[in-house]
Amino acid sequence: MYCGSCLHGNSLTAALRAAGRDVLLVPAYTPLRTDEENTSLDRVVMGGMNVYLQHRSAFFRKVPWFFDQLLDHPGLLRWFGKRGSSTRPEKLGSLTHSMIQGEEGRQRRELIKLARWLERDVRPDIVHLSNILLVGTARLLSRELRVPVVSSLNGEDAFIEKLAEPHYTMVRDELRKRCKDLHSLMAMSRHSADFMAEYLQVPREKIRVIPPGLNLQGHGETPRRETPAVSSQEPLTIGFFSRICPEKGLHRLAEAFARLAADEDLPPLKLRAAGYLSPADRAYLDGIVADLQSKGIAQQFEYEGEPDRAEKIRFLQSLDIMCLPSQLAESKHLAVLEAWANGVPTVLPNHGPFPELTEDTQGGLLYAPDDPASLTTTLKQIILDPTSAAQHGAQAKAAIHHRYTAPKMAENVAAWYQEVLAGSG
Repeated sequence: MYCGSCLHGNSLTAALRAAGRDVLLVPAYTPLRTDEENTSLDRVVMGGMNVYLQHRSAFFRKVPWFFDQLLDHPGLLRWFGKRGSSTRPEKLGSLTHSMIQGEEGRQRRELIKLARWLERDVRPDIVHLSNILLVGTARLLSRELRVPVVSSLNGEDAFIEKLAEPHYTMVRDELRKRCKDLHSLMAMSRHSADFMAEYLQVPREKIRVIPPGLNLQGHGETPRRETPAVSSQEPLTIGFFSRICPEKGLHRLAEAFARLAADEDLPPLKLRAAGYLSPADRAYLDGIVADLQSKGIAQQFEYEGEPDRAEKIRFLQSLDIMCLPSQLAESKHLAVLEAWANGVPTVLPNHGPFPELTEDTQGGLLYAPDDPASLTTTLKQIILDPTSAAQHGAQAKAAIHHRYTAPKMAENVAAWYQEVLAGSG
């Protein structure tokens, strides 16, 4: 699937290079998939097949290294990746703990290969991990390369909290120890920084908040259609753009949509959704469609699949309102920023980073989380006031194009790197 962490890392790398920085983006586990020009190396470190096999069998920890290179081939990993399904944390506790153990885990040879390659061919000034589940690499890399190692925070708690015991406790304990090996961490919102400081037991001042920035090419360049008047017979479109799974809350939006569709005070409505759907979550989507069918409104719902970049922008520009009723405290919130970049007003839960983002952009309305009545009422409020909705969209678009750009993000990250390097000596 298109992964938010990959999209963020790819945009950051491209923007840093455009600013004259010498940066390499190195995929771990699997090749990168992005809806923009791919800036990553055509190689994979700690390839997923080797990591898995070395965890399951001591035999694969002793085979010649050339055998590992065969299994790390990007083409082979892409081929297997297309035939697999998304990872389920409930089944990956032991493997997760081993990876976080780094040089003490079962994948030690993968880490040694990574360190040798970086020392011989790259010789970096700083190593930036895309998430703290890679923190097991920090101790050895920092020692062998004699450089600081930093990490982004990318909502790893959502994965960790689903691990089964005893691995849940083992992972939490090891993470807190290993995070001491990091010179600094980066969060994309104040909420994420505050929450993860406590979650990982690291000093809050060790976490730098740097908002994500978008490559705005194509975003907002085409005027968005005018929202239909309340008295119009033209359908008003409510949109959902995220991974199709229970945590992202499409079922909650569908339930609210059903109540709104039956409200005689409102214009005709459509609900359109787009985003990655794993085979494991197909039954979840089928259940939503069946429920809408039982209410006689399934024809007002469309699932658009997983769009590429051009399709994504067209999808967002076709919306009158976007709603992401996520049950999780989002960490990257890129879909919301992309909606705002196209002038789409939003209705979002009043948790995680959404309150600070909405206050900064004035991009829409907030509703009480875990309150179906509040979601329905807030959607109805914005539907009945298209003038205010248009104002929210225009203000958000201006904010994104001014403050949430990839060049601005790269500038802030480069300054953070310089401070870390100066502090590390």
